[in-house]
Amino acid sequence: MEELNLRRRSLRQESEEEIEGGSRSSTRTRELYRVTEAMTLLSLSRSVLYEQLRCGRLRSVHVGRTRLIPVAAIADYVALLEREAADVSQVS
Repeated sequence: MEELNLRRRSLRQESEEEIEGGSRSSTRTRELYRVTEAMTLLSLSRSVLYEQLRCGRLRSVHVGRTRLIPVAAIADYVALLEREAADVSQVS
């Protein structure tokens, strides 16, 4: 579990560095991610991410024509995956 959290933090930092052109700001916190950024954070393909959105497992919002994924929705999705993994391991 701790390894997963470290990997998520690492991916988030890498994504933020790419988005901000390598200059990270310690005072700026992101609340919304574009689909491509969420794909990187979650290590999902575009089609899998959109399928998760379609079936309601991952939430998003629209600003104009842009679909954005709230950081809380990403955290909820990861928690859902962790619960499902725990349920499967208890059944086995």
